[in-house]
Amino acid sequence: MIKTPLNVSMKAVRIHEYGGASVLSYEDAPLPEINQDDVLIKVHASGVNPVDWKVREGIRKRNTSFPFILGWDVSGVIDQVGGEVADFKKGDEVYSRTDLTRNGSYSEYIAVRASEVALKPKTLNHIEAASVPLAALTAWQALFTGGNLQAGQKVLLLGASGGVGSFATQFAKWKKATVVAVCSTKNVDFVRSLGADTVIDYSKNKFEEGDKDFDVVFDIGGDGKSRAWKVTKPGGTLVSITGAPDTNDADAQGKKGVGFLVAPNQEQLTQIANLIDSNVIKPFVNQVLPLWDARKAQDMLQYGHNLRGKIVLRVME
Repeated sequence: MIKTPLNVSMKAVRIHEYGGASVLSYEDAPLPEINQDDVLIKVHASGVNPVDWKVREGIRKRNTSFPFILGWDVSGVIDQVGGEVADFKKGDEVYSRTDLTRNGSYSEYIAVRASEVALKPKTLNHIEAASVPLAALTAWQALFTGGNLQAGQKVLLLGASGGVGSFATQFAKWKKATVVAVCSTKNVDFVRSLGADTVIDYSKNKFEEGDKDFDVVFDIGGDGKSRAWKVTKPGGTLVSITGAPDTNDADAQGKKGVGFLVAPNQEQLTQIANLIDSNVIKPFVNQVLPLWDARKAQDMLQYGHNLRGKIVLRVME
């Protein structure tokens, strides 16, 4: 463990107990200590994700003591490297989806395993880059690891306009799949602009009354998981980020249900950065708020409807 100087503190948003947004406290916190395989990142921006408020409320409990820092989407600059780190140096601009078991990125500094960090996309600023890691990795791993999506296949995306959905739409088109996307009325044009071949407005049409030959169906936190079996073709895959689909709901043999939790992945973040810098993929930031306004950011995400893109906390000006 590499110790930081004594009596050095930083600003962070921490919780001292589980509860609503009122338990979020903007306060002084100790500067992180780093392990030999860590880097210390000076945080410029932190993405806000549903997992943040779920941890805050205790829906997803962590094996750690209070107080702890929320937020696991980060873009910033390396300030210090551990003795075993060879791939990064002080001053590198990086981004990461970090380990949920450690203190998060609602803070001025964060200690992260170097194996979870990648150089941020060169064409993005830190606000834009912080909107990418968790949402993009979720979409990537759901489509390509969980769903094994291949060129020429047909994919249905349930909830295509949010942070994960907007990346999933773009990744699927990059993979040369046929993309059918489901969203609200106000987001139809937006989702179409991402490359969706067909867009279903769920307020006007039920997706299960349309095509029923999808190779992959991706449920992005909506309420259509049980109905999605009806449109998953025999041998197809239903992927969900809200838990493993109940295969008892499947109406034909050979259908596969996959539930998963996103994991940090340096190689995939590097691939995603290359796609962004090649102008193939584009992130979308919905709102930027200062770190001290994390309560508002989480309330917007938890209780808002049909958000387009991501909410990001600005940490360093």
